Amino acid sequence: MKKIAVLGAGSWGTALSMVLADNGFTVSLWSHRKEQANEILHEHTNQKYLPGVVLSDLISGTNSLSEALSHASAVLLVVPAKAMRDVLKQIRTIIEQPILFVHGVKGIEPGSFKRMSEVIEEEIPASLRTAVVVLSGPSHAEEVALRHPTTVAVASSNINAAQEAQDLFFNHYFRVYTNEDTVGVEIGGALKNIIALGAGLLDGLGYGDNAKAALITRGLAEISRLGTKMGAHPLTFIGLTGMGDLIVTCTSVHSRNWRAGNLLGKGEKLDTVLQQMGMVVEGVRTAEAAYALAKKMNIEMPITTAIYQVLFEDKHPKEAVDELMNRDKKDEIEPLSQSLAEKIAREQ
Repeated sequence: MKKIAVLGAGSWGTALSMVLADNGFTVSLWSHRKEQANEILHEHTNQKYLPGVVLSDLISGTNSLSEALSHASAVLLVVPAKAMRDVLKQIRTIIEQPILFVHGVKGIEPGSFKRMSEVIEEEIPASLRTAVVVLSGPSHAEEVALRHPTTVAVASSNINAAQEAQDLFFNHYFRVYTNEDTVGVEIGGALKNIIALGAGLLDGLGYGDNAKAALITRGLAEISRLGTKMGAHPLTFIGLTGMGDLIVTCTSVHSRNWRAGNLLGKGEKLDTVLQQMGMVVEGVRTAEAAYALAKKMNIEMPITTAIYQVLFEDKHPKEAVDELMNRDKKDEIEPLSQSLAEKIAREQ
């Protein structure tokens, strides 16, 4: 029986561990908190993140990275983006044979503004990894834990590795597609959290469905604009890891980014909101990274800029919305560059 190491015992890491256990794999679920690891090991629960859910006997908790990685055929990383590099540095000193690296982290590294697959490739020598795969898509951990129908994508430049990851996770309630556009999948998964903050903010202000539909649609345009500039395939953004993930994160109370934005819209300050959440809100730091990337690459991202100003420049949410509504008139559909048009035509 294959063993999978899952690093990160939050709601998403725990839910994905359940998928792997349902598929017959033994799972070593690592937490940096000993008390949480012991709860998973002895009580078969993770009450803080998935209350009321009973975990399979195939899932064991540990706060030892060495124990989690011992004899593992693959490692699934589900730690906060800001912690990814530090965890990888520790992994590098432990593993001795190449294994498959899969990550389900929807964020960008603070400071360097690098995608998670780039961080993995920088920290783990090629001799210690068979490939790097990204898992992303419209998927609330709370629903996956209840085995509700869910569909995601796994992406890698190595299609055989993507198919290997597909085999790990695919089952009757968790459908997995493959994709070769790692850049698009990671950018879509990370930046949708910014738009989800905005969706919650609108709800907190008391605005309705019209405003939210506009935010989601124009938010997707921003994500696509940055993603294609970084080398992503434009059609990725109308798929599961683009529009699909954007819809589920902007419209559900399960979304911690939506909940954080909702509190901001009601007048709470960012520090207070983060303290109340008690969990990582990836959209906050991703907004900082995307804002810096947009400026560096000279890309217009007005929604991202507005969210950044609310988060870090203390702009009132209503003022930010008013400024977005009063921007100069423009066409909805932007002309494609010749290279982008040719890229799309080749796929038809």
